[in-house]
Amino acid sequence: MFKQFSANWARVWPRQLFRIELAVSLICLLTVLSLFSQFVNWVELRQGAVLNDPLLAMLTPVDVTWLTFALIYLGLITAIVAVVIVPEWLVIGMQAYTLMVVFRTAAMYLIPLEAPQAMIPLQDPLVEIIGTGKLLTRDLFFSGHTATMFILFLCVPQRPLKIVLLLGTCVLAFCLLVQHVHYSVDVFAAPFFSYTAYRTVLLLHPNIKTSPVSS
Repeated sequence: MFKQFSANWARVWPRQLFRIELAVSLICLLTVLSLFSQFVNWVELRQGAVLNDPLLAMLTPVDVTWLTFALIYLGLITAIVAVVIVPEWLVIGMQAYTLMVVFRTAAMYLIPLEAPQAMIPLQDPLVEIIGTGKLLTRDLFFSGHTATMFILFLCVPQRPLKIVLLLGTCVLAFCLLVQHVHYSVDVFAAPFFSYTAYRTVLLLHPNIKTSPVSS
């Protein structure tokens, strides 16, 4: 694994264009996340619509906060370790995630929603530390946790890990619904936005057709 990491980075690092793209991608990611953390403060001040969600109505609210955290953060750490071995896909992942956050900002601006009435708040310590430090309940359409996990699934190179992350995405989506953190439309729409962001980024990299898959 370390040999592959060293060989791949030694191959791309001499390319000035790659170094520039990596730096610009990182700067854009950090800038967008910083602006987004301020945007959600404003979102919390808005009134929104309460949706009639038949699926949520069938689910008794259960607090599965720690299972949700375990899924998203273990998935995130594992995927980063896996994708950093392939530098080109580290860049693709950063760009796709950045674009997904831009999509989410636009969606939240256009579709203000109130939290589901039976919501059990999902207090995400990392988001509160790097974000507003406040409990967020109106950052709804679409689900950022689901969208993030799906992007990780799209970008990791190893087939077994892809399967694990796809299953993790499904379990995470169920956790968010059973805790009434999101409406069902928030959760079901998230992978489509993630995939759109991913495919858009790939269009800008015509030499990369699909995610490299290894056993």
